[in-house]
Formats: sequence, C-alpha cells, structure tokens
Amino acid sequence: MLTKRELKLLEKVTQIDAIPGLEQELAKFVKGELEKYGFTIVTDNLGSVFGVKKSKVTQAPRIMVAGHLDEVGFSVREITDKGFIRVDARGGINANTMLASRVRLTLDDGTKLMGSVGATAPHYGVEGNPTIDKLDFDFGFISKEDAVNAGVRVGQMIVADGPFEVLNGGKRLLAKAFDNRYGVFMALEMARYFENVDLPYDLYVGATVQEEVGLRGATTIANVINPDLAIILDCSPARDNISSSEQGQLGEGILIRYLDRSMIAFPELLTFQEKSAEALKVPYQYFHSPGGTDAGAIHLHAVGVLTLTHCVCARSIHTSASVVDTTDFKNAKKVLIRMLRTLNRDKINKFKEARR
Repeated sequence: MLTKRELKLLEKVTQIDAIPGLEQELAKFVKGELEKYGFTIVTDNLGSVFGVKKSKVTQAPRIMVAGHLDEVGFSVREITDKGFIRVDARGGINANTMLASRVRLTLDDGTKLMGSVGATAPHYGVEGNPTIDKLDFDFGFISKEDAVNAGVRVGQMIVADGPFEVLNGGKRLLAKAFDNRYGVFMALEMARYFENVDLPYDLYVGATVQEEVGLRGATTIANVINPDLAIILDCSPARDNISSSEQGQLGEGILIRYLDRSMIAFPELLTFQEKSAEALKVPYQYFHSPGGTDAGAIHLHAVGVLTLTHCVCARSIHTSASVVDTTDFKNAKKVLIRMLRTLNRDKINKFKEARR
C-alpha cells in the first residue's frame, strides 16, 4: 500500500490533462514541485522541465532521471454541421477502446467540457473496426455555430476521462495516464528524497514532452543536460491478460527491459539494476517490447549516453482505464533510490570503459 501522500500525488498527476504538444499545465505543476525541493529549473524550447541539484564535487558527472509528461489523446480537427467533433490522434490509440467513452475537451481559457464518443446501439448491428478519424465526439452541441460560440476551435486538447480509483484495499490502482505519470511521480519522489542529500554527481530529475509522438522532447533536452548517464522511467504494457508465461506480469516486479525497437539495453547497466534489486530482495522480471521509450533518443545523444530504463508494467495502457500494482511502484522506488545512492564517477567510468 502506498502512503496517503503518495496516493494524493499520483491522483494529482494522473488527472492533469497533457497530450503531446499541450503539456503546459502538468509542466507548471512539476516545475513548482521541483522548486519546492530546492532544485534549479532547466528547460528547453519544446517544454520539457527538469530540476538540477548540483554536486559539491568539482566538474561532477551528470545523471539524468526522466519520465515524460505527455499522455495519448486527441486534438480537435473539425466541427461537423451537427456539432460533432472530429479529431486527430496524438499517440497510439485503438479506436475500439474509445467507443462510448466519456471524454473532456480543454478550451483555451482552461475550461473543461465533458462529452462522449458515439457508439451504435446493438439494434443497428456490430461496430466493426472503427477508425479514429470517423469517431463522433459529442459535447452536446446542436450545430457547428453552437460549438464555435462555446469556444471550441481546431487544435484543442481532448482526453478520455479516467478518474483515479484505489482498488482492492490499495493493492491496485485504476486511472488514465499511468503511461507515463508513473515516471512523473517517480521523478518527483526522487527530488523529494534527495533534497538534502549530498551526491557525487549533478542530479537532473524531471520529465520530457512529446514522447508519445516520437521521443521529441528527449532529443532536445539531452542537448541541454548532456548527461553522462540517464535513467528513463516509463510504464510498459502488461501481458498477464494474454498468458501467465508472457513477459510483463502485474505485481511481479520491476522490468529488466533488455530490448525494444528503440534501444538495445546496456548489459552492464542491466546487471547493475539486477544486483540493486537483489540486494533489496525486490523481485524483477525480464521484458522486451515492440514499442520504445525516451531511452531510444537519449542513448544516441552526441557520442552516446549510458542509458537504462527503470519501468513497471500496467494493464490497458493507452486507455482511460489502466491498472497498476502498488507493490511494483514501491519496489521500483526502492531500487531507484539504491542505484542513485551508489552511483559515482568511478562506477560511471567503468560502465563507459566496458563499451570501448
């Protein structure tokens, strides 16, 4: 079970809406939290937000701990004559998961409008395979003029409504956007933990923008930070609904993510992660993915950056109803703290030398 404080923070970050390119509200919250813990803010021109805690060590190495701010969602593409909204997807979304979902639209002044996605009654046959561009988002408007007068315009943000719920006495949590508010939560927890801890390196913690549409913020913020080592926090798809033998079982530990389409993991860093978990008697599981994380962009920065993913899995990611295990969160936090407490210049140099 997570603490009341941790649950409150998770509820806060999951319920702020932030699709790729429109992450400002969440970025503002993260900035405020980082400043509260005494970190100096570091940003880029796309909107990624990090805080740095400088070491007292001269010319200290730089370690980057990064989640990403954005969640999958939609933007207004057009308004039909009958007042329906048609959308563009921002990130990977299965249209079938959206039928009859409740959604909310954010106007320019921050006002939230509630609506739903149209679905055909069974009397008229099966839906088949809908596509995002054909879905009708219904906010109760009776005409195009009605919607325009309410303040709706092209480009505004829409997300599926996914309230935060504590399940099974705190063993599991349900909400939208655990991909990747897990990473935002964990980055802020590191800022809180290390607020008054002297470190032998400069610690950068925060979150990138536009991960879901091509790792864009990770590319630009890496130019600002120039990390010697990066740890990427993300939430990967659980597969325990497919088979008990598949990789990605909820509640069975942190993910040793050894391969995905964006990065072949550094074996030395995986061993470091495994040994850190073993020292704490924390379970871990191997994981491969057809998807990617910000590690894919950051490990290719400049001449190459030592990069490790530190992930947990969730059921039904990229929907409004993702489910996570709180023990996975607690264990991921313990292992991340241990890794950050034991890293130093010598360890980083040994990791680098192993690749040369």
